[in-house]
Parts: sequence; C-alpha cells; structure tokens
Amino acid sequence: MSFLIDPPLLYASGRAYARATAGEPDERRDAMVAATTMAVFWGVSVSLYQDRRWTRPIWRLCRARSGRDWMLNSGVLRLDSSRTGTATHVVSALIFATYPVWLWRGLRDGRRS
Repeated sequence: MSFLIDPPLLYASGRAYARATAGEPDERRDAMVAATTMAVFWGVSVSLYQDRRWTRPIWRLCRARSGRDWMLNSGVLRLDSSRTGTATHVVSALIFATYPVWLWRGLRDGRRS
C-alpha cells in the first residue's frame, strides 16, 4: 500500500463491492465491510509509514528502502524518506484522512451504475 496506490485501490474496492451487492442493500453489512476495509488499509499503511518491523516483507517485496520510503515514493518518486519532518507528517496524516472518502466515492459510483 502507498499514497499513490491506496486511493485508487480504495475507490475500486468500494465500486466492486457496490456492484457485487447491487439489489441487496444492507446498511449494517455495508458499514461492517467499510469499517473492515478502512481498518486494513489504515492498519497496513500507517504501519508502513511508521516503519513497523512486521511490514518489512511488504516494503522489501516492493524494493523500497523502508516502509516510509514505500508510502511516500511508491517506487516512482524520489523524495528523501529518511529526512521527514513535521510538514511531511502533517501532509501524510491529511492523506490518510482522505482514505474513507475514496472508499465512499467508489461505493457511491458503484451503486449509481
């Protein structure tokens, strides 16, 4: 998971779920699926950003130097992930805060189609 991949993946997940459950609205189930999805995304992504030891296999598989390197650069950008400060942490927190919006938009668009 990374800041470049997570939003489209959340959107696609919401859209796929909405399509799979079309015609079967169940607010309780939908809320449970959304909460579980967010727990997984936040749990893994925040742990990567914090360089938790258990995430090492994930970021190594992605050929990153650390979990934070993977979250910030995604193998595409060239930001110095070892020199992050308050501004980087604040922007990262704001990006994490948008995650439910991406899932919700996918759910909404999937229900409309």
